[in-house]
Amino acid sequence: MHFDASFFVAIGFVLFVLLLGYLGVHTMLGKALNDRGEAVAAELNEAKRLREEAEALLASYKAKATEAEKEAAEIVAAAKEEAEAMAQEAARRSEEFVTRRTRQAEEKIARAEAQAASEVRAAAADAAAAAAEAVMRSQVKGEAGADLVMKGIGDLKAKLH
Repeated sequence: MHFDASFFVAIGFVLFVLLLGYLGVHTMLGKALNDRGEAVAAELNEAKRLREEAEALLASYKAKATEAEKEAAEIVAAAKEEAEAMAQEAARRSEEFVTRRTRQAEEKIARAEAQAASEVRAAAADAAAAAAEAVMRSQVKGEAGADLVMKGIGDLKAKLH
């Protein structure tokens, strides 16, 4: 029998495998692979849990964003209503102011007209009295005529004022 190098390599390999079997390397490798599989499974479960949390958080933020948009729309609507109410109030006050000023101007004009009419009547009465006095003096002579003229002037002034 002739032993060459490949025979010794084969025997060395078989002895190496038997030694590994005897030392329990195959159980250690199996345990290491199982441990690694469990670690990977745990990491996958953790990743799944984190993803679910992230999805729940995203849904929560989307709901909050929707609610914030709704609140913003309500605030804008309330601001528009308030601005419209303020504009209507300003228009009402402006109209009241114009009405009040118009009424005051009309009252002032009416007083001025009444005063002017009174002054015109007074001037007309004075002119009529002077004319009546002049006419009466020229037509009626004496003390009886003077009394009559004075009485007529007094009556005329009383009627015209």
